[in-house]
Amino acid sequence: MSNSYAIQQPTKADYPEITEVWEASVRATHHFLPESDIEYFRPLILNEYLNAVSLHCIRNEEGRILGFLGVADRKIEMLFIHPGSRGRGIGKQLLQFAVEQLGAFRLDVNEQNEQAVGFYGKMGFVVIGRSPVDGMGKPYPLLHMEYAPVG
Repeated sequence: MSNSYAIQQPTKADYPEITEVWEASVRATHHFLPESDIEYFRPLILNEYLNAVSLHCIRNEEGRILGFLGVADRKIEMLFIHPGSRGRGIGKQLLQFAVEQLGAFRLDVNEQNEQAVGFYGKMGFVVIGRSPVDGMGKPYPLLHMEYAPVG
């Protein structure tokens, strides 16, 4: 039985910490990204992308952000868990919240991020399409997935 955490909406004051969680998560899972791309995306995450989504996060007892979710137009645009907090059910809880509370049934995932592809598959998402490049035109194929629970 996984823990249940309170899901909160962060404020702009939390953006630097959210960006730190994003970077730690990317470094732990996106081994295909060169340092230059992490450096390229960091200010975009902080200054643009977080403003473009409805953000939700889970914090620990000390108030530190363990993971966050960003949804726009009923699509999961971001779901990142701090590597030190993986395996605690945080991603599962945020994903279920996105589906059940926000009606977000679609997402894109980097094809090379095999852990995430497997996680979303286990959570009931199926691949419905593929793009050879990411949203910025970079050569990181995306899998388009949609929630299709069995049963």
